[in-house]
Amino acid sequence: MSDQLWGWSSTLVTLADSPVLAIALTLGAFQTGRWVFHRLGSPIWAPPVLLSAMVLSALLALLAIDFRDYRSGAQWLTVLLGPATVALAVPLYQQMHHIRALWRPILCTLPLAATLAAVYAIVIAGLLGASPQVLASLAPKSVTAPIAIGITAQLGGSVSLMMGGLLITGVMATLFVEVLARSLAVSDERVLGFALGLNGHAIGTARAFDLGPTAGAFASLGMGLTGVFTALILPLAFRLLGAWTGG
Repeated sequence: MSDQLWGWSSTLVTLADSPVLAIALTLGAFQTGRWVFHRLGSPIWAPPVLLSAMVLSALLALLAIDFRDYRSGAQWLTVLLGPATVALAVPLYQQMHHIRALWRPILCTLPLAATLAAVYAIVIAGLLGASPQVLASLAPKSVTAPIAIGITAQLGGSVSLMMGGLLITGVMATLFVEVLARSLAVSDERVLGFALGLNGHAIGTARAFDLGPTAGAFASLGMGLTGVFTALILPLAFRLLGAWTGG
């Protein structure tokens, strides 16, 4: 019996060193998360990505797989983030007529909202004594993951911490946008979609498509424009801040 357990353990360690197990666990956890999400009635407080992360964490703990080994194997999946980043140009192009028609309200709301999304996180973390690395990791928390990873690496932050902030931001933004929409009696799908995409990135955009195609289109627009604006402004702002403070 002990020999069988040792053999199973050795096989698991071998698989952990290859991308096969990491990719299988990731895809399996995602499918499980989607299944649980639908079984729960598609609640806005528990999107599939959150449930998948919980399932994956439980599997790694149960199989005693070190997170560094898993991350090394799962890096093959991050190769897809490059095409995903480029693909963000597609919804922007498809919604170009909306941008032309509504360029004034977009120009007024997007820079302010995207800037506040980064500033309030930095201010709160700074007041709590967070290190510069933590601040750099939290700044792009409202940007879709493919762009946020690049921004975080450029600022010198932690990608793992950023991904945690990204997940929490997407869930909370989706929840609060819908709660505030009900409280303020906002029913315009364009407004709801744009707010979900701007604040909740991909998680908010997925929720917007549940509301309707118009909301989904404007969520894609908000997510894409927020990513482009933040990628251009945030690194410059950090460099200017560092020069001003002497850091």
